[in-house]
Amino acid sequence: MNLHNQIKQLIIDSLDLEDVTIEDIDTDAALFGEGLGLDSIDALELGLAIKKEFDVKIVANSDATKAHFFSVASLASFIESQRV
Repeated sequence: MNLHNQIKQLIIDSLDLEDVTIEDIDTDAALFGEGLGLDSIDALELGLAIKKEFDVKIVANSDATKAHFFSVASLASFIESQRV
């Protein structure tokens, strides 16, 4: 499974999105607000899940972190940059 699909599945599993499939999540669409419609509580849960799954450090409440969490594509770029 590629990283984008891994992240999508992690979003679905960690946030209990029962009626959502990997295909329903647009890789480049916003995860919060207009896009997938996630909220700040979802952000915390997703952050913990990503930290656990991919072993990356996430700084809470930073502008950079908000940018990383914009979309599946931006999360994938962030995770890949942390794997070096």
